[in-house]
Amino acid sequence: MFEQAFKNIDDILHKDAGCTSELDYTEQSSWLLFLKYLDALEQDKALEAELEGKYYLYILDPEYRWGRWAAPKLDNGSIDHNSALTGDDLKRFVNDKLFPYLHGFKQKATGPDTIQYKIGEIFGEIQNRIQSGYNLREVLEIVDSLRFRSQTEKHELSHLYEAKIKNMGNAGRNGGEYYTPRPLIRAMIKVVNPQIGQRIYDGAVGSAGFLCEAFDFMSNQPNLTTSQQATLQKRTFYGKEKKSLAYVIAIMNMILHGIEAPNIIHTNTLAENLSDIQDKDRFDVVLANPPFGGKERKEVQQNFPIKTGETAFLFLQHFIKILKAGGRGAVVIKNTFLSNTDNASVSLRKLLLESCNLHTVLDCPGGTFLGAGVKTVVLFFEKGAPTHKVWYYQLDPGRNMGKTNPLNDADLAEFVELQQSKADSGKSWSVDVAAIDTATYDLSVKNPNGGEEVIHRSPQAIMDEIAALDAESAEVLANIRALL
Repeated sequence: MFEQAFKNIDDILHKDAGCTSELDYTEQSSWLLFLKYLDALEQDKALEAELEGKYYLYILDPEYRWGRWAAPKLDNGSIDHNSALTGDDLKRFVNDKLFPYLHGFKQKATGPDTIQYKIGEIFGEIQNRIQSGYNLREVLEIVDSLRFRSQTEKHELSHLYEAKIKNMGNAGRNGGEYYTPRPLIRAMIKVVNPQIGQRIYDGAVGSAGFLCEAFDFMSNQPNLTTSQQATLQKRTFYGKEKKSLAYVIAIMNMILHGIEAPNIIHTNTLAENLSDIQDKDRFDVVLANPPFGGKERKEVQQNFPIKTGETAFLFLQHFIKILKAGGRGAVVIKNTFLSNTDNASVSLRKLLLESCNLHTVLDCPGGTFLGAGVKTVVLFFEKGAPTHKVWYYQLDPGRNMGKTNPLNDADLAEFVELQQSKADSGKSWSVDVAAIDTATYDLSVKNPNGGEEVIHRSPQAIMDEIAALDAESAEVLANIRALL
């Protein structure tokens, strides 16, 4: 039911002049889903209060509650079309009254960790792009049919929402930066093995994939106490995000995974001076895939001891600094970081090796990140003691990666198993840091077991890839024609 509802929403938005890509569909679905979720949350809390003989103070005034403007109902539970706003009336209400009202919550909130603050932040960052009030009315009635009440319903919705985020990776406007393959994230979490009571952080949170997967990993532990569940909800997962759309998607993604008021801050992480980070600001675990290839301005670079315009290198300095002593990190970065000869790269490798135990490097094959041609590695490290030995694993799924054959959990099973003992194999080996040239601190992936075998795709795999690309091109052309 949910899957068909999501498809129907996208079909309507596809016809609307204000929505031109998968990114728009996801953004517009997000604010509508958020308000529907908020309504369900308020109803649940009001019922709980009533059962306890207490009074629940609603967050939203009556005029702005879902049941008044989005889905007024008759006694039989069906939409009251006589009182439901539609067309220009609906569009004017949403743009001129609803959004300004919701944005105002940011000033009224007691702090950034409250749901009120999230409401104000979200509706100050996005706008209603649906130009037709009639299209909006159709979408509202589909969203109204969705239910968030049970864990099963939330679980299914979260999977569908993740699928939408994944589809954005193939859309324009840098949609790919919002999506890290979930099998890779799950493998990183298994290696880091976060425990309840530890605080987990992603300073380049994107769609919050790392935090959502970490929540799933930790909340599935058996026999959790009420206190432990409260800790997971309120004092475990923290993130920062610079871009407005990613911020909104991160909040919605975490809510659908079961975290009511996510600790996500809308800010430019790199604008913070490293020297201002104090012990109280530090975290036990860092999980991240920071954006690479970006160029930061000189004034941003001044916040870091190692000056560089490369965004990912600044983030790596930030992550090392913000970890507690004994804290654990798993960070995706371009594989050229291991061998670049510029001063910043050499200095950063030296810093990493001297201040942290870089115990594991996972070398990912090309095609791991759909739509991104760069090769990446994952750095696993523990802060507080220098590195003596680095264990490398060269991931080789035995096939070329692409849209029709993406990374899966089975591809990473051997890595996760071998990493525990750091055993040598045809794909894994260890390097003593004492043998590394201290003039360059070169950490290149050099498999002593014969290097990387070139895997040639079968003709059928190539044909499948071409068919998938042709279908995508046809959709893009259809979108362009629809706009002409």
